[in-house]
Amino acid sequence: MLHARIFPQAFRQFAALVIALAAMLLLAAGGHAQETPGTAPRQAKFGDSNIAVALHAEGAPVEGKEWLLALHFMPSGPEWHGYWSNPGDAGQGMRLSLDLPPDWEVGEARYPVPRRLLISGLMNHIYEGPYTVLVPVRPGPSVKSFAGPVKGHIEYLACTDQICVPQDAVLTAQPGGDFARWRAGAAPLLDAKARFAITGKTLRVAIPLPASMGLGDPHVFIGNERLVAYAAPQTFRRVGDVLVAEIPLDPYGTGKAEGLSGILAFGGGEGGGVAFKADLGAVPSGGEVVAGPQAAMTPPLWTLILGALAGGLLLNIMPCVFPILSLKAIALARAGESEARARAEGLAYTAGVVLACLALGALLLALRAAGEQVGWAFQLQEPGVVVALLVLAAAITANFAGLFELPSISMSMGGERTGAFATGLLAAFVATPCTGPFMAAALGAALLLPVPLALLLFACLGLGLALPFLLLGFVPPLRRMLPKPGAWMERFRRIMAIPMALTALALLWLTVQLGGRPFGAIALVMVFGVLLGLFVVGKLQRGGKMAWPAFALVAAPFVAFAAIGLPSVYEAKGAAPSASILNAQPFSADALAKARASGKPVFVYFTADWCLTCKVNEASSIERESTRDAFAKAGVVTIVGDWTRRDEAITQFLTAQGAAGVPLYLWYAPGAATPEQLPQVLTPELLERQAAQGSPGTS
Repeated sequence: MLHARIFPQAFRQFAALVIALAAMLLLAAGGHAQETPGTAPRQAKFGDSNIAVALHAEGAPVEGKEWLLALHFMPSGPEWHGYWSNPGDAGQGMRLSLDLPPDWEVGEARYPVPRRLLISGLMNHIYEGPYTVLVPVRPGPSVKSFAGPVKGHIEYLACTDQICVPQDAVLTAQPGGDFARWRAGAAPLLDAKARFAITGKTLRVAIPLPASMGLGDPHVFIGNERLVAYAAPQTFRRVGDVLVAEIPLDPYGTGKAEGLSGILAFGGGEGGGVAFKADLGAVPSGGEVVAGPQAAMTPPLWTLILGALAGGLLLNIMPCVFPILSLKAIALARAGESEARARAEGLAYTAGVVLACLALGALLLALRAAGEQVGWAFQLQEPGVVVALLVLAAAITANFAGLFELPSISMSMGGERTGAFATGLLAAFVATPCTGPFMAAALGAALLLPVPLALLLFACLGLGLALPFLLLGFVPPLRRMLPKPGAWMERFRRIMAIPMALTALALLWLTVQLGGRPFGAIALVMVFGVLLGLFVVGKLQRGGKMAWPAFALVAAPFVAFAAIGLPSVYEAKGAAPSASILNAQPFSADALAKARASGKPVFVYFTADWCLTCKVNEASSIERESTRDAFAKAGVVTIVGDWTRRDEAITQFLTAQGAAGVPLYLWYAPGAATPEQLPQVLTPELLERQAAQGSPGTS
């Protein structure tokens, strides 16, 4: 058709939305209270040529007994669809007025299970083909004088994917109809009440459903309008004979509800579903993820355990961990300890690492259970924590440089089990924010699994991080492979001060990014005061005098100055994000929906200034001229989510994708319903190949 060549798809979809809104305004202008008795109009304004409707009555009405009326909708062709009572992001539910005596009660309409229709990021709840809505009526005493038949008026929308047309009809009830089939087609109401709770930005609904009942692709249609984000992914968990649905709230809604109603669609080949009503109440936590995007993304438990172990092992080469580990290993070899002492120190170090990982994991799970939108490495989104790490990294650098002696990480005190334990705590705390390529699936799954299994993964992460030192403690041949003691060890210690100093500089840069330049300047003043105090400690230590009281006296004024000054100069937004040669747009749900509606390929990546893997990928693969040229040729829209500071929208989106942290790279092909998740280690060739697949003229 000519208009298909002239107007792009996005424009036609936008036009369809405008037409739908106009149609809804027309309906609202002449609307009556939905499904309530009253005096019905006797003239149709729009007609029902696109979706015809007929009113049927089951038998004769009897006082006090439920009497069923049926509205049977019949589209004129397969392209037309109608709407559920809550139409979703667009559309309009029916408005029904019946001419009934005032002492008759009209109950809540009973609908079949609707279907989902997603157009340009907008979710619609629709019916395709013929469908029937049942309206229960309870006649009053005046039924004895009621001559019938029931008359009424109905207004509704008939839509295609491109256009919406208002419809209405004057109704006269016809006796008879296929009520047995229509009853079977309506979603039955559960006898038991469901329960719901609103936690943070999520609606959680506990629906009583036998564990033996199979589910294909379940979806909960919420009857309360503007409560949930209709197009957002839904997660389903089994907790015994209860199915728990987790649905993100509408960011523009009230986020409150006194009661809840809806339909649970089972999905799958057989379809079907049940209607439910829910009251506020306790919703069970945990459970097995049985459906939703996370279910498909959760690998078997044994692969998650191996991923956590491998990821923890990989963290040992990070510049903030390797110096600590290497010096402790050399100290262990130089000490010439007994086998039992070496094992004890290896176990102490491992206990410190595992305990730190468990503590961070448990805190993360507790915060999320309380409704906080946080992810892995949440501690590095807090300026106070980063400043503390900056001071700590500077102190370790000074120790490695020989400015003073700290027993917990000093080479000369390798046999102290308490020192090994403290070193393990330190190594885990500074290393775990860097999620490597082996850890992504494991950490993402840890946010979805029951708490005991989630903590098991965090413990495996710590075990992987501690494994090299643990093996040194338990395998004497490995200790004998280490270089023999000598003067070179002191030089090696000085050399290891370099990567720790680079870590401190990186933390100083991150401090500025989080809190602004004045914030970073005051933090630097505090670091200077701490280093000055440590210099005094070192001088006193070499003279054999009591050292640490002097440190308190020297450092205390600088720390007090920082405690007062840092909060007063903190800039909540910090520094602006660095520019991208790809002209990347800041992430938001609206920006992503608009980009996807453009019909172009969309590349979305999530990063943070404290994420080493992110920065390596950006330097090696994303911020390159070859990538820019390939993206420009294919018309790729690039969106970046900066997670350096806490951002609830980004955290919620990461969770929906089964990710616990960054980096995350997503590729939306034109027209694709779901994104392709790219590897966490990128190459320029990978991005150029993705762009070429979406270029004009390629298949």
